Amino acid sequence: MPIGQAKFGLLGGVADLGKLELIKTQTTSGAVNYDFSSINEDVYNVHLLVINGYTSPNGSQNFGFRFYESGVLETASVYQYAVQRMGVTGTFLEQKSTASNFIWCDATGSENWQQYLYAYFYNLGNSSKYSFCTYQRSTRRNTTGGSYNDVGTYMSFGSGVLPQASTVDGIQIYNSATTSTGGTASLYGIAES
Repeated sequence: MPIGQAKFGLLGGVADLGKLELIKTQTTSGAVNYDFSSINEDVYNVHLLVINGYTSPNGSQNFGFRFYESGVLETASVYQYAVQRMGVTGTFLEQKSTASNFIWCDATGSENWQQYLYAYFYNLGNSSKYSFCTYQRSTRRNTTGGSYNDVGTYMSFGSGVLPQASTVDGIQIYNSATTSTGGTASLYGIAES
């Protein structure tokens, strides 16, 4: 069989490259932070996290990610991120830091919100490389308040890095202030990545 056919998986035993393999789904209701502690970092070089309807009650808070390094949660101000945000009126805002204690995805004031997000994580299990992520997010603000003062849907895209060569074996969905009241979060590994 020609090599070209093998690339498309027409030969027996050829890996299904790019296939999503579910690691775990969590219902995000009640807790402040949500941990994925068994992420099969020795199997996958790329992970995908999908957050659907992560809902918060009113209250000022920050929302993002932290990493576990060999089972220890990294909470020091060592994370770096850059984010481009767009409000409901079409205004843009850049958010960035080179010394944060988490990878920032969103911040709210007094409004109620729902998060919809997907994030790719790279090199988590590779102890000789930095671990980083890229994400896209939309947020439904259900009440007025906070930095935008408008009800509606907002979006952002960004990336973040833990600039330390280490083995990352867990991901935390971080919420700085209040509990979640609903939603789901699913972590996938990407086969042969």
